[in-house]
Amino acid sequence: MFKALKEELDSIMARDPAARSRLEVYFLYSGFKAVRAYRKANWFYRHNHKFIARWISQRARHKTGIEIHPGATIGKGLFIDHGMGVVIGETTEIGDNCTIYQNVTLGGTGKEHGKRHPTLGDNVLIGSGAKVLGPFRVGDNARVAAGAVVLEEVPDNATAVGVPARIVRVNGEKVTHPSENLDQIHVTDPLCQCLSKVQEETQRLEERMKEIEERCKNQSA
Repeated sequence: MFKALKEELDSIMARDPAARSRLEVYFLYSGFKAVRAYRKANWFYRHNHKFIARWISQRARHKTGIEIHPGATIGKGLFIDHGMGVVIGETTEIGDNCTIYQNVTLGGTGKEHGKRHPTLGDNVLIGSGAKVLGPFRVGDNARVAAGAVVLEEVPDNATAVGVPARIVRVNGEKVTHPSENLDQIHVTDPLCQCLSKVQEETQRLEERMKEIEERCKNQSA
């Protein structure tokens, strides 16, 4: 028990340069308190004492601003930094040594039954305000940028950004999307094309009219 507690504290110390001591993390870090409360609630949840489990989780939510459903599955070393506004759904699965920042939602879309929430691999980082919605996997060592909305699977060692999120890096290499190859500067204006065609047609008609006029003059002469 004490070994696991020390490992949790050391894991946070290693990832947060603002943490000065284990004592500070233990007493003052809301994310640490929320995860500790979750571990208690999860024990009751797994032993079919679901009311007690939900009571513990809701009490922790009131104290920390972090809502972790006791039915979630969370590995060791989860660090919730700052924490306020984090929501982790019932069927969420989180691997080891993941980092989650404030206002993150690991939720569902409302369309699924059974497994409704995402699965995070090991060493995943979810940036502030990101939403990961649906029963898919975010791979090991993946990064989700702040404010991203992830609606489909993220591969191992990938970085996802944007709304909806898209993969911009895998294994440190930039991923090029078809839209990025579009020439945004030298794009032909369709209105200019139409005007040019009208001008050409007008010029052709004027030349034709001149030919007809010349022919009429010659005939009258």
